[in-house]
Amino acid sequence: MKSEEVRNKGVKSEGMRSEGMRSEGIWYEGVKSEGMRSEGMRSEGIRYEGVRASLAVSQFPVFTLYAQKTCLPKERPQCTSPWAYESVPGLALNPRFSTKVISATTSRTQCVIMCLQEGSFICRSASFDSSTANCTLSQVDRNMAGRKQLLTLSAATDYVEMACVPRPQKMCEFQRLRGKILKTVDAVHRDLKTTDECRERCLKSDFTCYSYDFMSANETICRLSHHSSATLAHIQEPYLEIENATTYEMQSCYQVTVECRGSEMQAKISTSTLFDGKVYARGRPNSCVMDIRNSTDFEITLPYNDVNCDVVQDGPATFSSNIVIQHHDMIVTSADVGLALHCKYDLQNQTVTNNLLSGLEVKGALDTAEFFEETVVDSPNVVMRVTDTRGSDIISAQVGDNLALRFEITDADTPYEIFVRELVAMDGQDNSEILLIDGRGCPTDTTIMQRVVQVNGNGTVLHAPFQAFKFPASEVVQFRGLVTPCLPVCEPYQCEVLGFDGFVHSEASYGRRKREVPESGIMLAQSVRITDKFEFSARQEEDVQVAIESEGSCSTFTGVVVACALFLAAQLVLLMAWSYLWHKKRATKQIDPNPPHPSVYFGGPPSLASSTSYLTN
Repeated sequence: MKSEEVRNKGVKSEGMRSEGMRSEGIWYEGVKSEGMRSEGMRSEGIRYEGVRASLAVSQFPVFTLYAQKTCLPKERPQCTSPWAYESVPGLALNPRFSTKVISATTSRTQCVIMCLQEGSFICRSASFDSSTANCTLSQVDRNMAGRKQLLTLSAATDYVEMACVPRPQKMCEFQRLRGKILKTVDAVHRDLKTTDECRERCLKSDFTCYSYDFMSANETICRLSHHSSATLAHIQEPYLEIENATTYEMQSCYQVTVECRGSEMQAKISTSTLFDGKVYARGRPNSCVMDIRNSTDFEITLPYNDVNCDVVQDGPATFSSNIVIQHHDMIVTSADVGLALHCKYDLQNQTVTNNLLSGLEVKGALDTAEFFEETVVDSPNVVMRVTDTRGSDIISAQVGDNLALRFEITDADTPYEIFVRELVAMDGQDNSEILLIDGRGCPTDTTIMQRVVQVNGNGTVLHAPFQAFKFPASEVVQFRGLVTPCLPVCEPYQCEVLGFDGFVHSEASYGRRKREVPESGIMLAQSVRITDKFEFSARQEEDVQVAIESEGSCSTFTGVVVACALFLAAQLVLLMAWSYLWHKKRATKQIDPNPPHPSVYFGGPPSLASSTSYLTN
């Protein structure tokens, strides 16, 4: 094997088509059974292909790769990534994400070059259909699309993803995947001591790192990979199950700039994933909000004099506000981010200092939690509880905690089993609600609540895992669901669930009943208090020049302040003069100890009676 700088990455052999080697360039095999990075190796293009017949799964406990050297034009984007692109056969871009279609393309390599040289937009991915010779370009890649169906199955099409494209790399949020690590990684570092150092190495790597793990084998080893759940959907069993191991997977990154204007501040936000949610002032989620649909760049404007946006004036020329980037349309989840915006004006030289304070790190236990309410029926007796993943009642919760709703028949000997449907979450004010489990017993959104499953195969105990969430305007989350008993067993309903690959999968959820008891279902209610703990810490501070929209407004503000100060000073002088004259008159003329009626000083008719006249009447 010729040494042409190969990085270890690839595809597992099961389920992948076997085409052999195409003669578009020179092929090099770059497989290392440990999944280690080969230093001093580089490949211009990486292609996922079928595995040779001589390679057996038992020989390679990692998913394998082939690297292909290709000649790219000088006009291509320059970056430090060890590869220019990677491709997956058998997948095509969904037409809804298509930005440009080029016909009469001679090869996949030409399609890649067209994407690299595209100047009207940032081309992040492409697909080449050999049967039609069409090259489809797109601004979206797999990690940007998330759970949206970016790709479709197509035997004659190759999907290509570019590596040298700009991506936000600041304020990145990672999700924990417990109990598993990737079989194959791109880089391994042994000189790091903590998980935070491994995270920083991931963010500063020469390729776009989407996941990392640290001390997975009880050794101080940091492993980095460009793969995530979105890019591994076509690979069978890409993870190794290891107890106490944790993989940290990037959810999204944010690049935020603050523009301080004469009468308002504006936050401009760029994300690494398609954002479909809303941005709002933290204290005004309903009156100061922007709804965003499938965009990576958006903004929110906060006027200083608008009470609906709750901008706080910290000083004569200092303004601040907190905003929340909420991914779901109705509830706050662990994926959401909080930002503190700060504008300080220097009216002398007309410069503005803006601080971006960030970090919605939803952590810290709740001070109080209220949840212990059960509904009892004649037969059977059923309760609903909020628990952790092991089934223990919780006494505190925070946004992002792994929790579960547990439905249980309390009778020791019962012939019944139960199923759950029409489960709704409501805020504490009954103003907002969201359907979690529909009338069939299927989850409406698996990113919020997963399917209802039996505990240890016991049909009398069900639980639905979810990550703790809250509503923007309330800390109390109320759950209300319909539980129906059935005899002798409850048959699960086959639900269609959208996976990370954009395809629909069938999963069993305990919704449909085999034989129903001739009575109405049992309505259960439960509530829990969940707070978000915003921690704002300064991330960056920069000086920017701005043009003050109205200099007159600044002068007017200063004039009002000066006028108010002079008015108060004049009132103080008059009060002191009046007090001095009154005391002087009392001392020299020995006036009555009771001061005269105020009308004497303010022009009203004085009373003719003395202060002791009531004694003689």
